[in-house]
Amino acid sequence: MITAITGPLAEYQARHLKLDVAGPVATLTLNRPERKNPLTFDSYAEMAAILRAATHDDAVKVFVVTGAGGNFCSGGDVHEIIGPLLERDTKGLMQFTAMTGELVKAMRACPQPIIAAVDGVAAGAGAIIAMASDIRLGTARTKVAFLFNRVGLAGCDMGACAILPRIIGQGRASELLYLGRSLGGEEGLSWGFFNRLHDPDTLQAEAAKLAAEIAAGPTFGHAMTKRMLQMEWAMSVEQAIEAEAVAQALCMTTQDFRRAYDAFVAKQRPVFRGD
Repeated sequence: MITAITGPLAEYQARHLKLDVAGPVATLTLNRPERKNPLTFDSYAEMAAILRAATHDDAVKVFVVTGAGGNFCSGGDVHEIIGPLLERDTKGLMQFTAMTGELVKAMRACPQPIIAAVDGVAAGAGAIIAMASDIRLGTARTKVAFLFNRVGLAGCDMGACAILPRIIGQGRASELLYLGRSLGGEEGLSWGFFNRLHDPDTLQAEAAKLAAEIAAGPTFGHAMTKRMLQMEWAMSVEQAIEAEAVAQALCMTTQDFRRAYDAFVAKQRPVFRGD
């Protein structure tokens, strides 16, 4: 069981996945390449704990989530998760589904933007992790599959019925969730699931480049953008305008806003510091 993580993430030694912190960018790598990086009870919990801890780590400004060995994530481990679930009662099953949902909640609640670098297989919970990220980069050979119905379950897993339609539309989301078929890279790009496609050999470098570009921006402003993107799902346009007025006024109290003005006057590029 993973306990709460305290202290800077740069000092944390992950046990069930790989965590690398380089300056303002933290990279989470699902690291079981011999089995296409399946999730376990422990890796679910540790990833959620890392993202929860990131709320209090001002040094980390962007996350990249990826997989080792040419695949993203094959979902829950058949032997370490699926098999044991068959022995659980309803209460135990509810504890598991609440725990998996906690990961998506942590992804959406952490103030840092999350970039998913998705190559190869992204199935089941792996597809969910990609979906719950803020930006998705893929490759032509990527295969994303929300295949819960293939194992006798519903497509409504870990927020899929709420989030996926907002990315690709209700009809397309329905097709993927009813059929459990794979969404290829090119189709995913045309549907708006992927922001960009890259060659497999350059995917990680491109994700790091994009992360660095975002990290150089106004930290408080980015966190507010992420918060508003989520909160405004449940708002009317009028409510959203009011909420954004408050959010933007708060951003105007930051030193980064003043730095941007001073740099403009001096005809220089602003250097944001996150305060």
